[in-house]
Amino acid sequence: MNSIAISAGLLVCSNVFMTFAWYAHLKELNNKPWVLAAMVSWGIALFEYLLQVPANRVGYTQLNVGQLKIMQEVIALSVFVPFSVYYMKEPLKLDYLWAGLCLLGAVFFIFRAKLH
Repeated sequence: MNSIAISAGLLVCSNVFMTFAWYAHLKELNNKPWVLAAMVSWGIALFEYLLQVPANRVGYTQLNVGQLKIMQEVIALSVFVPFSVYYMKEPLKLDYLWAGLCLLGAVFFIFRAKLH
């Protein structure tokens, strides 16, 4: 399998854990002490790092650091929007579309050398 595809797949999984670690406590632990929320979040974030570190190592065999970062940001938004809408019950906003379009611009500029 292509190392870029492996890296992207690992980053998707990593971002699911990251998103839950960063934001799920706002819904699930909002009445608990922040220290408890931080400990739970750190526990979830461990799984994020167990996927993110190998994802970047595999991806770095074909991509540079800037390309890895932009790929991660696109994946992060792709994971965050459904999480925000379906899990957190936030309204779907047009701002997500505009942010996505800006990221597409970033993708173009960071990967344009590979297009030629």
